[in-house]
Amino acid sequence: MKSFRSPRRAALLAGAAVIAATTAFAVANFPSVNAAQEVTSAAAGDNARMRRLTPEQYQRIVNDVFGGDIEIRGRFEPIPRVSGLLEVGSGQVALTAAGFRQYYSIAQGVAAQALDATHRDILVPCKPATPTGADAACAQQFLSKIGELLYRRPLFPDELAKQMDIATKAATSMKDFYAGLTLSLESMLVQPQFLYRQETVVASKTMPGTSELDAYSKATRLSFFFWDSTPDRLLFEAARDGSLDTPAGLKKQVDRLVASPRLEDGMRAFFTDMLNFDQLDLVAKDATLYPNFTREASDDAREQTLRTISHHLVNQNGDYRELFTTRKTFLTPMLGSLYRVAVVNDKPNGYPQKWSAYEYPEGDQRVGILTHASFVSLHSHPGRTSPTLRGKAMREVILCQRVPDPPPNVNFTVLQDTTNPLYKTARERLNAHATEAMCTGCHKITDPIGLALEHFDTDGSYRQSENGASIDTNGMIDGKAFSNSSSLGQVVGQLPAATSCLVNRLTAYGLGRDASRSQAGWTKQLQGSFAQNGYRVTDLMKTIAGSPEFFQSAAN
Repeated sequence: MKSFRSPRRAALLAGAAVIAATTAFAVANFPSVNAAQEVTSAAAGDNARMRRLTPEQYQRIVNDVFGGDIEIRGRFEPIPRVSGLLEVGSGQVALTAAGFRQYYSIAQGVAAQALDATHRDILVPCKPATPTGADAACAQQFLSKIGELLYRRPLFPDELAKQMDIATKAATSMKDFYAGLTLSLESMLVQPQFLYRQETVVASKTMPGTSELDAYSKATRLSFFFWDSTPDRLLFEAARDGSLDTPAGLKKQVDRLVASPRLEDGMRAFFTDMLNFDQLDLVAKDATLYPNFTREASDDAREQTLRTISHHLVNQNGDYRELFTTRKTFLTPMLGSLYRVAVVNDKPNGYPQKWSAYEYPEGDQRVGILTHASFVSLHSHPGRTSPTLRGKAMREVILCQRVPDPPPNVNFTVLQDTTNPLYKTARERLNAHATEAMCTGCHKITDPIGLALEHFDTDGSYRQSENGASIDTNGMIDGKAFSNSSSLGQVVGQLPAATSCLVNRLTAYGLGRDASRSQAGWTKQLQGSFAQNGYRVTDLMKTIAGSPEFFQSAAN
């Protein structure tokens, strides 16, 4: 044993038979795993689906299970956006060998923190007979408890036996009980049962001839839909005792999930995905032209919109359409500087708060979330605005309408030259550019609505003119006229496409896929109930989650 230079390496080699098998399986098979395919579940032998955890879900689960102070150290492989959502793309992405190694490195860091001297007494429900060796009974208590939270169901006997084998061999070799648990926990954190949300289906109890999720898969789908995290103890109990498979039991859990403060986590997660806010991390502006658009300002801009959305939809149970017309929001001094408004911080207990409620006065054009810096800066260029990008985003993100990609070899010289004395404003440059036959069609459906936001520069600040010329914000969308950003918000909020888009996006977000053809009638009913309930998103979520269709197999 003297040749082993580190206890960790000794433990890994001592448990080589199990650990190597685990790692070899993942590295060999994950690159070929297509999570969009229906896979066979060991539990049910029927069609099941898989969705890879997003980085945000991974972080939230780790904090929920192990503690809010556990840090994630490493990078995750990207997830593609499909049907407008990362949550749908997560069901159509494989994990490469390089990606697995990244996850393994992250798992090592999480396990080491979770079972260090600070956390082990909180997480481990027992004391080992001796801390310098294996204790099968205590290890089993910990691994069974943690395993259920990580795998989102009880461990199968062979799964528990594998983790026990790792813990026992490592603890014996290293003469350290907690080192054994650490190695076993590392292994669980790189298993597909954790990294992917695996759903098992069984014959439906309520809709003969169809299949539906089993109780634990239902609990998982519910918890991620409402809270964007793993099920809690009460959801597990409802799955275990069978009450979640009854209409009354399902309603009880849905009502509880909606009533929880954690609903804000789920609401924020959905709109972060729908509004493409993951891309805000990549936004940069010309620092010489826009010195106020710092990384802090960008982060605050995202948070401003999410706070506005969650407050209006969750705390106020407001009408979804009013998000496009509300003058109420939240600001920080940093955003106040960017927007050129005075932000007065409240000081409860003598300490200033970072965020303050704010309401724009009548006549101000900064109305609704489409005028927030998060939206206008995300859909702009580093040194200039882009009515085309903003219009495209409104069509695709807000209205679920596909805009074709630009043809190859398009000449953008006129658009990019903001110093041309003949074309001082974006509208004039776009008019000159759109004379090219290949460009006219797409620009007709994007530019009129994007131009309504031209009073907002690429960093989100307000301006009256461009290059000394007045900015014209008049336009029309789907036969409805508007004159500025304020009236644009009123028009967009009243378009049937805006509310139907929200229903389709939220349904796909929960299902992990677009609704199937057989579910077209269901989505139409959801749109009707959404309208009847005053376009309350929390009510829509309850209706979706209370429907048998929400738990149907994709094969139905």
